[in-house]
Amino acid sequence: MEKFETLQPTRLYAPDVKTGKLQKVATAPAQFVGRLPIDLHILVLIHLPIPDLPAYARCSRSLSNLSRHEKVWETKWNALRFAKYTHFQALLDQLEDTKKIKDGGLMKNMPPTLTVGDVDDDFGDFAQAQVPTTAGFTAIEVDKSQVYASVSSMRPPTYLELYRRAHGLLKPYTTSLSSPPHAVLASLFPSVPGVPPIPLLQQSRILHLVLLWLSPQIQPLRKWKDFNASLRSAADRYEANLLAAFDIAESRKDEKGMIEAAEASWEVFDRVGEWELGRVWAEKREIFYEATEWNPMDNLTQQSQLAFDAMDEFMKYVLKSFTENGSVAIRVFPNESLALLSFASKLATDVIAEYITPLLSRAREISNDSFLRATAACFKESWKLVDTIIQVSSGHSKSTISRTQAEDVIYRMFEENMDEYLDEEIESLRNALELVCRGWDKKVNGFISEHASSSTDHARFLSSHNPAQVKRNVLASFTDVLLLPVTIVPKTVGMTVGAVGAAAGAAGSAAVQGLQMLNPQRWAGSNTTTNGYSQRFDAGDMLFEIGGADDEDDEPAPAPARSSLNEAQGATSKQPPHTALQPPTTTTVAPTWETLDLFLSLDVALELIHADRVSLKRVDAFAAYPGRYGYKVHDTIEEVFILMLQALAERHLKPGFERAVEKLHTFKPDEHQESGQRVAPLAQFFELVHIGDTIQSMVQVYFDKELAPHIDRTDFLNGVVREKKRFENVLDESVAAGLNAGTDVLMNQVEHIIITKTQPREYYPAEDQALDLGITVGCSEAIKCLELHCKLVKGSTSKEVLEVFYQEVGIRLIAILQKHIKRQIISLNGGFKLIADLNAYYAFIVGLKVQSITTDFSHLKMLGHVFVVDDAKDLAQIVRDATRYGGSYRPEDVYEFIQRRSDWKKIEKTVDKTMYNLSFKEDCVVC
Repeated sequence: MEKFETLQPTRLYAPDVKTGKLQKVATAPAQFVGRLPIDLHILVLIHLPIPDLPAYARCSRSLSNLSRHEKVWETKWNALRFAKYTHFQALLDQLEDTKKIKDGGLMKNMPPTLTVGDVDDDFGDFAQAQVPTTAGFTAIEVDKSQVYASVSSMRPPTYLELYRRAHGLLKPYTTSLSSPPHAVLASLFPSVPGVPPIPLLQQSRILHLVLLWLSPQIQPLRKWKDFNASLRSAADRYEANLLAAFDIAESRKDEKGMIEAAEASWEVFDRVGEWELGRVWAEKREIFYEATEWNPMDNLTQQSQLAFDAMDEFMKYVLKSFTENGSVAIRVFPNESLALLSFASKLATDVIAEYITPLLSRAREISNDSFLRATAACFKESWKLVDTIIQVSSGHSKSTISRTQAEDVIYRMFEENMDEYLDEEIESLRNALELVCRGWDKKVNGFISEHASSSTDHARFLSSHNPAQVKRNVLASFTDVLLLPVTIVPKTVGMTVGAVGAAAGAAGSAAVQGLQMLNPQRWAGSNTTTNGYSQRFDAGDMLFEIGGADDEDDEPAPAPARSSLNEAQGATSKQPPHTALQPPTTTTVAPTWETLDLFLSLDVALELIHADRVSLKRVDAFAAYPGRYGYKVHDTIEEVFILMLQALAERHLKPGFERAVEKLHTFKPDEHQESGQRVAPLAQFFELVHIGDTIQSMVQVYFDKELAPHIDRTDFLNGVVREKKRFENVLDESVAAGLNAGTDVLMNQVEHIIITKTQPREYYPAEDQALDLGITVGCSEAIKCLELHCKLVKGSTSKEVLEVFYQEVGIRLIAILQKHIKRQIISLNGGFKLIADLNAYYAFIVGLKVQSITTDFSHLKMLGHVFVVDDAKDLAQIVRDATRYGGSYRPEDVYEFIQRRSDWKKIEKTVDKTMYNLSFKEDCVVC
């Protein structure tokens, strides 16, 4: 970086030395020659033909100096492209050596002469300078090359000197361009007996350099256009001769001759359009004339099912032909020509694409699904050409073909199919997801009716010993399924269904067993009925295909016969999580209540994810597409996932929870006396929450495994990230709404238990009855009910939602207990029993670990002391103490509670007088 100077700011104003005031800094005036600035003169000289430069220079001494400006001659020199074609420098040296030999032989017998510059060279002789003769001396010949060499030895040559040398060496070739067209080549490269002919490669380089010299950028001579046209015609004739020489060498299998002709032809090629020799060689390959031997319709079975065995054989033949011919191309053609890549492009366009097009058209006629699968399969099969290009090109040490160039061959070939495919992929997925959701909506009522009319044994998350472990096992099994490959290219290869199952191998067996566990109702053993939970999968059916890379179209392998969970998975905790599941117990659902957990289904979620994953895997095959289609493919990948989230949230989770909440509101505890501690709809709703949470976890796993590599997970503006957040919000809001309704149901049940289980004289026992300090049956049953359902909801939702639920339970329980106390008549002995109940409620609340309600219950527990204070005055002082209950109960609130004492009539006056300093007999006028 030390060679770069720091840019200094331009000072526009500076303080005056005398006055100190800022004055405008004088800038250097622009340099002019005549009325035009120097830069404009240089621009004119750059575009001026060489023959007109002397006339321009003779206008003035200043213009004469400008005509030698380096910028002018740098442009002329760069037009010869010596920087790109480095071999041109060696060519000039060869031409110079040849010229020396030729001039040396001619000058021996010639008298002294004085050469005069011609009309095209007003800067001085570009070819040869001679010193004029003087008295007694002959002309001394001065070779320009010697001058150039001597000058270059002291300093680098200027661009004017470099161009002058090239001009002098190339100009003699223009004399041959005046010959008739058919004689130009013979005149340029004459055959001299006894002299070795000029090699083809050198001839090509001479033609190339002279063509560059006779170009519009240089315009070295007055008649440069005529010379250029004549030379171009000669070059075309020369290329035709090289093509014939190449064919002869190829027929003789003379690779050395082929290489010589190809290099010469590539050298004279102007890099505009397609290289003729490479094109003609490619067109003569037999592969382009054998397309009729392969029928694309062979990839369809008699039942119009896809089986790409025929295309697999076709591609093997194409790749074999490409390897044979490409190996020749990589050896005989120059690397810069990219003949192998051109041959591959022609093969892809004229052979592979011609095979694919009718196949896709026919698949489209069969069904949209066939079209989508055929498109992805054709792309995968065509992609084999990329690996073959790299393999063939790697056989040459100087190969310049990159993998990106090889991939572009297939990308360009397949572009014509991309618009239709991507649009159809989205539309087909939308229809598939809608079909799944509509089918579930249609059947869910039938499921409910079936379960409502018969007593059925079910296994649930909540009935297992460890619901969290069950959920982990489900996710582990689901992850195993996600790791299974989705085969893009369908094949039959004569495999039966049983053979396909065997091909899966031992690695897939764990996933097979794990997949059967994804439905909790299948976990209770072989004697468990499964009708109703799954939409369309009976015992042993599989949702995902388990198989190798060649069995996508085969029927899924039959699952192993279901037995007890201990036999299928084992019951030791030392096994992996997805095989160490403890067998959950079963519970009997009351025949009079509809099972709410049927409103959601893991199978439906699995089917939606499966449909989405198959579509995503197809689109993922095109994920590396460059350019405009690359952006469109990326957008399609995102939209595929977004459609699944929308279907799962709006068509399954949200309606399911809404139906469940609606059913919760219809539950009345007094109509279901037999439910006891377990509130059937609430327990089922908690099961529903577990299912919803499991679905959310499955979506997260699917997102992490399949979609996260395609997007920036930290980009909160990304469509997928936003839709996933909205999906989670829909689930949270649905769970929250359900928990709100479930809290009503739970607390109604708790209040019903307290009312019905509390005896009339529970807190007012007989005087001769022994003192019982244990809790009442109503309290015990209520706490068991609360503990049961709080345990059920734990682990099924987020910590924040769970805390809100606990807090709401505590608040409503306090209201129920306060209402319950005010309904009772409480004696002193009964007060101790009430305190025992309040202590039990307090202990339950402490276990929930919610500080706000714990404090409230602590104050409620203290409130029970007012029922065991014997002295009325002491009781009054307790009631008057406003700080005793931390502000939870005002004196007037406590006053209402003590009115439920059995001895209230005896102590009322004393309490009132002590509290308010009142005496009804003394202060009341009426009394």
